[in-house]
Amino acid sequence: MNEKQINEHIYVGELNTLAVNRVSEPGIYLISDDQTEVLLPNAYVTKSMEIGSFLDVFIYTDSEDRLVATTLKPYVYLYEFASLEIVDSMKFGAFVDIGLPKHILVPKNKQKGTYSIGNRKVLQLQLDEKTNRLIASEKYDLLKEIKDLEKNAEVEIILYSKTPLGYKVIVNNSYDGMIYHTEIFENLKIGDTKRAYVKNVRDDNKIDISLQKIGEKASGDKVFDVLAKEGGKLDFTYKSEADEIKEKFGISKKAFKASLTKLIAENKIILEESCIRVK
Repeated sequence: MNEKQINEHIYVGELNTLAVNRVSEPGIYLISDDQTEVLLPNAYVTKSMEIGSFLDVFIYTDSEDRLVATTLKPYVYLYEFASLEIVDSMKFGAFVDIGLPKHILVPKNKQKGTYSIGNRKVLQLQLDEKTNRLIASEKYDLLKEIKDLEKNAEVEIILYSKTPLGYKVIVNNSYDGMIYHTEIFENLKIGDTKRAYVKNVRDDNKIDISLQKIGEKASGDKVFDVLAKEGGKLDFTYKSEADEIKEKFGISKKAFKASLTKLIAENKIILEESCIRVK
């Protein structure tokens, strides 16, 4: 057994690489480098799991707070964020589905707003230090000092709140960010995950986010590309509704009107009474 390839310790809420140590009636026991064992129940055991072989398993605790392993991949790992479905609600908290047989508690003191069965919440998977149990929380633990993020860096975001200014987002599972409404030209909703770009890192350690790379294709090119792909004619004019423009071209009405003016001046399109078409 090459012990250097397995985890030194067992970490709850994370993917652990452990070695098969022994077989028992309820399943097989896996071991870490510090000789800590954890049970992998029979439901996840296969014939290929021989003594000494290595397995990647997720670790959580059962109803009696014992460590247990699973080969299932959860929707979210420790300190990461995901939009999770509420499956039960009680006085002391609510339970959410993270893709495992055991649902995870959102304690009452970690909630914001109402929790109704069937609804979804953007939550962070955390570890209760007192009990060593996994919990989900709407009170996020985020890094306050922003490192290694520069303008135009590509990031992963999840939208967690809508405000009058725009959408609040979690950036790279670590930082707080914002996409302003003036920067949004597509339909978005809470819980969406996106690839996005850093527009600005502010002095208050908040990040302004753009869904488009700075300097990406101009709106005029977008209009012309969509027009060309859809047969060279579309029922759009300066008077078209903003929502329809946003859905079709992914830009604001102001940007669309400016694009039409530019494309007409460049002699690329013709504006008719009820449509535009490629010249």
